[in-house]
Amino acid sequence: MIAWEIHGRELANCNCSYGCPCQFNALPTHGACEAAVGFEIERGHYGDVKLDGLRMASIYKWPGPVHEGNGEMQIIVDESATPEQRDALEKIMTGSDTNDMATMWWIFSAMSPTKHPTLSVPIKTEIDIDGRTGSISVPGVFRITAEPIRNPITGIPHQVRINLPHGFEYETAEIGSGSTTTEGVISLPNNKATYAQFAELHLGNAGVIRAAA
Repeated sequence: MIAWEIHGRELANCNCSYGCPCQFNALPTHGACEAAVGFEIERGHYGDVKLDGLRMASIYKWPGPVHEGNGEMQIIVDESATPEQRDALEKIMTGSDTNDMATMWWIFSAMSPTKHPTLSVPIKTEIDIDGRTGSISVPGVFRITAEPIRNPITGIPHQVRINLPHGFEYETAEIGSGSTTTEGVISLPNNKATYAQFAELHLGNAGVIRAAA
């Protein structure tokens, strides 16, 4: 197994209500699960291949809960990546060189038998975790915009977090409201003012790398 590690940020938007049922071992709000995600790597490596400063994205669609499978997915790697870096990120995002069920990428890939060809296009990311604002732009595929959840009466931004001490993606995520428009092979028509998460990622072969106590 080739050692890898990624430390960066994530913005994701799915079609469920703000309290994403997946995080609570419950079924999707509307029966199906549909999501788009963007990532920016602050620092990372796959063996000797440096991944610092790279961006990648992915889009997923399942007809039911993720764990029932039968999904489809597509990976997008920023066009600035070298062939070696692209290969490394593809392997990480399809669960290669990863302990079984250790990361969301391993699980999502295992539950998606239909894998559309990986794309290499420019990816733009803006992710403000504390401010709960951001955007991901993947030309020809999707665009996410996200903002804080707002009080329906006062309009004041509402802050809520999800903490997963034993999760496979992050330790803590700030939750917001996101919308996604799509124009690629996977269509997500239902991601309008739905669940969005902003999270710091620190992942490796065995899953989330947690701070020492």
